[in-house]
Amino acid sequence: MTDKVGAVVAGAGVIGLACARALALRGIETVILEAESAFGTQTSSRNSEVIHAGLYYPAGSLKARLCVDGRRLLYGFCQRHGVAHHRCGKLVVATASGQEERLEAIARQARDNGVEELALLGAAQARALESQLAAHAALLSPVTGIVNSHGLMLALLGEAQARGAVLALNSPLLRAETRAGGFRIEVGGEEPMRLDCELLVNSAGLHAAALAAKIDGLEKRHVPQLRYARGNYFSLSGRAPFSRLVYPLPEPGGLGVHLTLDLGGQARFGPDVEWLETIDYAVDARRAAVFEEAVRSYWPALPEGALQPAYSGIRPKLSGPGELAADFLVQAPAAHGVAGLVNLFGIESPGLTACLALADHVCAGLGLP
Repeated sequence: MTDKVGAVVAGAGVIGLACARALALRGIETVILEAESAFGTQTSSRNSEVIHAGLYYPAGSLKARLCVDGRRLLYGFCQRHGVAHHRCGKLVVATASGQEERLEAIARQARDNGVEELALLGAAQARALESQLAAHAALLSPVTGIVNSHGLMLALLGEAQARGAVLALNSPLLRAETRAGGFRIEVGGEEPMRLDCELLVNSAGLHAAALAAKIDGLEKRHVPQLRYARGNYFSLSGRAPFSRLVYPLPEPGGLGVHLTLDLGGQARFGPDVEWLETIDYAVDARRAAVFEEAVRSYWPALPEGALQPAYSGIRPKLSGPGELAADFLVQAPAAHGVAGLVNLFGIESPGLTACLALADHVCAGLGLP
């Protein structure tokens, strides 16, 4: 016998859980399929947990729009649901003379994106906020923050389940067949099953392209190649004398080695970028020397040997080394012609910040109010 539900969401990371919540809130019976033994074990739990303001993304891009809208929604959601978070603010620093124009360009871009409360600071103003900061100038973003990503996912899942959604762990989606009025889903695991559904959201993150290739009826030209970019993080032995996040000016391919804080005030540094062929979360302790050199450009007093390997995360990127950063790809029926299907490709940073707005965007792509 084949069970029938309104929607299946493949992938129980923060985006999949937000989509499941959005569907459930619209009265749609939803099943979340997760191949792992717990939710949020990959990209969603291996990041810096920053609530981004929306500074860097091209105006009008999905990343810009959904980050700014998502940030506003996320702060409200965290307050209502008791999710631990802190609006600590961030400084983007010019560490050398002549970089002030680049800071001003970032400020213009951010304002075009709708980012609020920005302030360009001189060296003395920046040091007045963070006394050990080395900066010729800085851009202050007071609306940037940090969040407990696990607590956020618990709250998203809890609200989805309260509206009838079901989470099935150890349940990989093996194949989907398009049919009149929806899909037939084959689910693996210890208790294989079949599900018929009207709507299917592919939110499998690192595995989204591989999963899309298993959807019978989706033309292969709509399945992009995803590249894996590993970001390594190092932690600090002891506490850093900073109360805000500190970012250097962006570099080609990333935002550089920045200082972030967890909700306990512990500092961590990263990510750098390594391109991989396969998923591998190992952190090479020998990279500490590169991290120390980068960090001392804005924190000269970093103690010798104070950095130690912490963890790594892998981003599913649509652009490769040396290529311009790609936007989110939210592939709805209007793009690929398969009714009821949304594929989410290249959902990296600022996906955590954008999760609630992204879920509403998915619903709009499915024609749901």
